[in-house]
Amino acid sequence: MAVTIKSAREIELMRHSGRLLEEVHDALAEIVAPGITTWDIDKLGEELIRSKGGIPNFLNYNGYPASICVSVNDQVVHGIPSKKRVLEEGDIVSLDAGLIYQGYHSDAARTYPVGKISPEHQKLIDVTKQSFYEGIKMARAGNHLHDISNAIGRYAESFGYGVVRDLVGHGIGTALHEDPSIPNYVCKSKGIRLVPGMTLAVEPMINLGTWEVYWEDDEWTVVTADGQYSAHYENTILITDGEPELLTCSHQ
Repeated sequence: MAVTIKSAREIELMRHSGRLLEEVHDALAEIVAPGITTWDIDKLGEELIRSKGGIPNFLNYNGYPASICVSVNDQVVHGIPSKKRVLEEGDIVSLDAGLIYQGYHSDAARTYPVGKISPEHQKLIDVTKQSFYEGIKMARAGNHLHDISNAIGRYAESFGYGVVRDLVGHGIGTALHEDPSIPNYVCKSKGIRLVPGMTLAVEPMINLGTWEVYWEDDEWTVVTADGQYSAHYENTILITDGEPELLTCSHQ
């Protein structure tokens, strides 16, 4: 496993990439509402990324046909935007987006309510987000990678939720996906030791029911095996000598 340690110059470029992506997410959050299509979200997302001098890193990545992954309800990740998919009151929608700025990638995801949703589904969104924050409490130099994984997994499972095992977080830098892989579930091994300069995309994917998932026929869209809702929350983070720095979320 070759985990890259970023230089001060690289960290500054990744900070800028992350700030731009945060601005994109903040703008997309404003348009999530009943009646909008998932294609509308993707179109605006790509326009925003390019207007800020970024390149959409998801577009054509291994053949993925869009710039924003828009996943609705039981879709865990990698939902393909469509003019036919109209968001409805009571849905939840996960937006996973990334961009490249001067060769450096950022990656972040958020799950939003569409109009008024059930308390059960709002709790899933809230717990998924908090599971990320439980994980990054452990994202400190000297700790081990799976300290992050274990904190996420234990927190989410304490609510009876299923923690997706088939998809994990990852390192990030000049490539969208670098070493190491970052599970969100409890691991028996320690994983690598964390050191300053590592940049990681930590991204819990948490299901209301079973952790099991399957891929739809488009070979991209991942859905829950039992049809229950799923939520996703992700930030690109930097390991420092102290508290981890969130590169894609300035308002922690």
